[in-house]
Amino acid sequence: MAETELVSESYVPFRPGLLRFEGGRGVLVGGRCRSCGAVYFPAPEVCARCQGEDLDRVDLSGRGAVYTYTVVRQSTPEFRTPYVLVYVDFPEGVRVLGQLVGCEPEAVRVGMPVEVVFEEVAKDPQGRPVIGWRFQPAAEA
Repeated sequence: MAETELVSESYVPFRPGLLRFEGGRGVLVGGRCRSCGAVYFPAPEVCARCQGEDLDRVDLSGRGAVYTYTVVRQSTPEFRTPYVLVYVDFPEGVRVLGQLVGCEPEAVRVGMPVEVVFEEVAKDPQGRPVIGWRFQPAAEA
């Protein structure tokens, strides 16, 4: 499912508050503490660094670099293997976990630039698409 096809009335987010769509474009939504500036994903209710309770919601840039990864070769029947899970460092100072698509497991490397993509990951009981995020290789900056 392409990002431009996403209309807020026609999808269900994987988990409320983690992502939003505006004009057909999706973004991951984190939290930034107003007291100390720490950035989180997902956004917490309380800052783990300073225990501040005043956090703003912030859009993450959508691009980052692979911090580390693992190739999953054995899983439940619902998931075709092998697949790659990556931790991605964003310029905002937050690290996000997700599946890497569009790349063979042997081609993944630490430091590899990636970008967020939003895709249907399931259907809800009413048949609407449930949207989640994955990462795909991005052009070198």
